[in-house]
Amino acid sequence: MLLKTPLVAITAAVLLQGCIIVDGDHSWHDDSGWKKQQARNVENIGLLELNSSRAQVMDIMGRPDFTEAFTRGDKDFYVLYYRTHRHKSDGETSKSETTPLVFEDGRLIGWGDEAMQSAIVY
Repeated sequence: MLLKTPLVAITAAVLLQGCIIVDGDHSWHDDSGWKKQQARNVENIGLLELNSSRAQVMDIMGRPDFTEAFTRGDKDFYVLYYRTHRHKSDGETSKSETTPLVFEDGRLIGWGDEAMQSAIVY
């Protein structure tokens, strides 16, 4: 019996070599997690209505990937960025993979690159 224990341990070590145990939330490393989130974001953007409050939009969209705020003239602008498309598979979300939602004085004035450019040059 004493001889079998080391043999079992060695056999187990050889068979388990290369196995990886993953614990925790790894949905962004799993293709289906980010794909589902992107699809949900695209779908939810289609539900948005201009002039909605930032709170109303966040109720629909959830937490943004990035946020920005700036003032032009006497207007305050907020931009919430949501991941909607992938450029490269690096496990990270960049702004180039997002759609900006633009708010002027707390109200949604548009989304997408054109809305962002309009706010910047205001």
